[in-house]
Amino acid sequence: MTYKDFSAEEIDAVMQEAWDAFHLYRKFSLKQRAAFMKAIAVELENCGDALIHTAMSETNLPEARLRGERARTIFQLNSYADACEKADWLAASIDTAIPDKVPPKPDIRKMLVPLGPVVVFGASNFPFAYSTAGGDTASAFAAGCPVIVKAHPAHAQTSEIVANAIISAAEKCDMPKGIFAHVHGAGFEVGKALVMHPHTKAVGFTGSYTGGKQLFDWGNQRKEPIPVFAEMGSVNPVFLMPEKLTASANEIATMYAGSITLGVGQFCTNPGIIIGVESEALQTFVHDLGKAIQKTAPAVMLHEGIAAAYKKNKDNALLQDDVHLVAESETSAAAETPSSVTNPDGGFAGLPTIATATGQALLNNPVLHQEVFGPYAIIIRCKDMAEMIEVAKNLEGQLTSTLMATENDIINNDTLVEAVKNICGRFILNSVPTGVEVCLSMQHGGPFPASTDARFGSVGADGIKRFARPIAFQNWSNNLLPDELKDENPLNIWRTVNNELTRAAVL
Repeated sequence: MTYKDFSAEEIDAVMQEAWDAFHLYRKFSLKQRAAFMKAIAVELENCGDALIHTAMSETNLPEARLRGERARTIFQLNSYADACEKADWLAASIDTAIPDKVPPKPDIRKMLVPLGPVVVFGASNFPFAYSTAGGDTASAFAAGCPVIVKAHPAHAQTSEIVANAIISAAEKCDMPKGIFAHVHGAGFEVGKALVMHPHTKAVGFTGSYTGGKQLFDWGNQRKEPIPVFAEMGSVNPVFLMPEKLTASANEIATMYAGSITLGVGQFCTNPGIIIGVESEALQTFVHDLGKAIQKTAPAVMLHEGIAAAYKKNKDNALLQDDVHLVAESETSAAAETPSSVTNPDGGFAGLPTIATATGQALLNNPVLHQEVFGPYAIIIRCKDMAEMIEVAKNLEGQLTSTLMATENDIINNDTLVEAVKNICGRFILNSVPTGVEVCLSMQHGGPFPASTDARFGSVGADGIKRFARPIAFQNWSNNLLPDELKDENPLNIWRTVNNELTRAAVL
């Protein structure tokens, strides 16, 4: 099913409704916002098998994966709703007046308030969790902002069904007209118009570097620049430390063969670069990883465009000087591969592939730093620890970085550990980067170019803060203050009062 791109006039009408809704919704209580988000979760569950089957047909993702992702999306909506009502994210603080101080100290109270309408761009690889009712949408609703979702054209019908679920929840919860809008557009013109519209106050995006950087640039080229929170992918480097590798080369190879090919490598946390020091243990690792990859069947990718980009980028990486093929899948394409696939590396199938290069080759060639979105990784062989440190210092910002290391490896290589820590948002020890837990302590973001603002992440209730700004109330009478800042603390939330965290009333 195809959908017509929204016109400039239609976008303007949508944004005006969102702007009008903002002035109403921003005054809704935290409890009302939370109830709305929980109602969306119910409607999403009520979409039943029809939603799952539609997503399967549009994305080639298996049923089990999609059921799990919908469950995660429902969990996100409910957990962010609870966090919204709990209000820790508001960072409410009160410093009471000291009239006798010279000069007198005024009464000052601060909290976060919503920014305004938020435009959310659906992600291609997560039709539920990072799309129409995903984390960005939930965070914006929790912050008190209307949301305008631009559907990803690769799963437009899935997005339409989810959008109708949100609209149904909004009607049942008596939300203001314009609290949510759903926009279609296959061309860049629709995205640009949404970002550049004067009523847009923030943007959430998950996708490619090219797409995210363009949105970021548009956001900063406006007369009134706005924050664009773009998560733009990562190569998620893995550093194999000597003692750990010597003891566990085969175990690590097996673990990473599964991580590299999980979901046909279509995760922004896919481990794309694996770095070690030349040794017998590294040779064992390369051999064992190659053997595991050879036994891994190609599988269907999300859509033809992603499969074509994977093949193009993989082939380009393999053509670079000093890059050598280690292994690629030698098994048949998966049984569910569409009939259009005529060979294991054609059509929609992604061929699992491992390459290798020297540390010097990586340092000399920026192409090797670039993400190849799919079941591909390159093993970088450094001549010594000094070169490994140099490689770490020359890598760009990442969503994750991983150390496969013993305690001795870490204690004896502090310079490397600090260099790796400096480039990532999530620092992993002896595990794989694939798999993002939805919890408060998760950081799903990282230094540029992994994301446009390393201070924030798109997973966990802290993401609510992206769509809010601080405001301080000075010398306001108690009855005129928001409930969050009143002396009696009617919401019973945690607040910092005169530098002490408390739920107590201000006496």
